[in-house]
Amino acid sequence: MVSRVIPVDPFDLVIFGGTGDLARRKILPGLFRRFCGGQMPPEARIIGAARSDMDDAGFRQMVAESIHEFGDKRHPHEDQLPAFLERVSYETVDATGDGGWTALKARLRPGTVRAFYFSVGPSLFGDLAERLRGFGLADDDSRVVVEKPFGHDLKSARALNATLARHFSEQQIYRIDHYLGKETVQNLMAVRFGNMLFEPLWNAQYVDHIQITVAETVGVGGRGGYYDKSGAMRDMVQNHLMQLLCLIAMEPPARFEPDSVRDEKLKVIRALDPVDWHHIVRGQYAPDGDTPGYRHDVEDPRSRTESFVALKCHVSNWRWAGTPFYLRTGKKLRARTSEIAVVFKDAPHSIFGADAGRHRNVLSIRLQPNEGITLGVTIKEPGPGGMRLVDVPLDMTFADALGPDVEDVPDAYERLIMDVIRGNQTLFMRGDEVEAAWAWTDPIIEGWIARNEVPKPYDVGSSGPDDSLMLMHKDGRKWREIRS
Repeated sequence: MVSRVIPVDPFDLVIFGGTGDLARRKILPGLFRRFCGGQMPPEARIIGAARSDMDDAGFRQMVAESIHEFGDKRHPHEDQLPAFLERVSYETVDATGDGGWTALKARLRPGTVRAFYFSVGPSLFGDLAERLRGFGLADDDSRVVVEKPFGHDLKSARALNATLARHFSEQQIYRIDHYLGKETVQNLMAVRFGNMLFEPLWNAQYVDHIQITVAETVGVGGRGGYYDKSGAMRDMVQNHLMQLLCLIAMEPPARFEPDSVRDEKLKVIRALDPVDWHHIVRGQYAPDGDTPGYRHDVEDPRSRTESFVALKCHVSNWRWAGTPFYLRTGKKLRARTSEIAVVFKDAPHSIFGADAGRHRNVLSIRLQPNEGITLGVTIKEPGPGGMRLVDVPLDMTFADALGPDVEDVPDAYERLIMDVIRGNQTLFMRGDEVEAAWAWTDPIIEGWIARNEVPKPYDVGSSGPDDSLMLMHKDGRKWREIRS
């Protein structure tokens, strides 16, 4: 199966923080893949901007090294790299001063889409926005892309929104969450709203509960300074897991367009009940032999920041009243996996007797690795000896079902950057959506501080603290196994 690639309009993309880690690992290799995929027009230009004193040749060398290190190893497209590098240039810019802005403006062309990617810390968003307007680089058709973390709490998120709003309209601001760019996340909407099979069952009458798991095998790595001030709740639950919950729980939008989709997501967040503190488990990975623990990794022997969170929450509306949503995320766990599991209720009456056991349909949406969707179906176990039931998967692993070309679809950053150029905000968060998420998250964090809570230790390579297992067990349920 070959995807139909539609080129975007000519554009000038300025990447502030163009020499930084995110640009090197994700943005620049992703843009190269789109170039090789025929989606980037010949007139497109990519301009790196940062404090580093560098010329075009030096930046192009850095871009080439980044693509060699972090690009697609299966399809390196070495023959196309020189042509891509011709579209790349660099300007030294002082984000908080006047240096370099006039020269940067001179590189921009009239009549093309202008997009400015803020691949920098939030503290520089206001300075960049002010100078883009003040030096005349941005107009009312320009777009700005801002990375998470978008605020540290509700107060700071509101302040950031207000800062950006002084210079840009909401229609120009693209708050990026790369989880929304994943193929399977978008396929979740196709499965829900494109198939009559599921939507009539997508409610409290038929769904017992929903699990959302985002597990990582890595620790905090070189992000210890940032992570210890944020923790799993701010770093993952407030944005990534919240967005997945919204897509699972939202009502069908009238149309698949930006504000229709984001209106329905906002309704979900506002319908979330406050979380009882008995329904939250915080954890912190402990040292294990030669493997250091979290406190060693962040160089704070008394840190109380969580590297794991599990919680039970409810969406108080007609569709989901009484159906619990269980969320968990953590570092240094057993396997790297992201999964949404919709667990349906038991059949109202079993004609096969108690010996047949308990069987439930589970719709599993795997975001990583091996993206795909599996529906568990109960059938008779083959062979003689009576009616014995067994659960089997109806598996739609994308690479198996759609052919090898599916592996060449754009990754999250590639797709989202191209959506910016198109002017499509459907997969980006709106300002009121971000603020509503913080309004729900803040009381949870404030409660931990008020109770002086210490995270529960858990073993590296486990499924998290034992208390997280009890969160499910006391409801007569259990977490799905974390596996790659």
